[in-house]
Amino acid sequence: MKLGAKVLAVWAAILVVAILNGALREMVLTPVLGAFGGRLTSGVILCACIFLAAWLATPWYGPQGAARFWAIGVFWLVATLAFEVGIGVAQGRDFRELLQAYTFEGGNIWPLILVAALVSPPLAARARRAA
Repeated sequence: MKLGAKVLAVWAAILVVAILNGALREMVLTPVLGAFGGRLTSGVILCACIFLAAWLATPWYGPQGAARFWAIGVFWLVATLAFEVGIGVAQGRDFRELLQAYTFEGGNIWPLILVAALVSPPLAARARRAA
């Protein structure tokens, strides 16, 4: 399997985990912790899952240079943004509504999740090499 297909497969797995994390947030975390705590905890869980996916995928990708792992992070970031904007537009949301997700209001840490998508592949690769 080529590297690009592997990178896409891992990103798709992260997408599934993100959807399941959203269900966990709505069904368990928010009722127990409230809206703020539910969003915050869910965001931290998703960041950890993204890093874990990157860490687990690193050996599967095979030997790559640091620049390649940064490129994987850029792909994950761009794919995530495209997916989120695409879903928002398909749901009829305007850009003002879409931009609300990029604020740190009410326990929302979506911008940090995007940073996690960007930096997890190179950080995981570095952690794997140091282990």
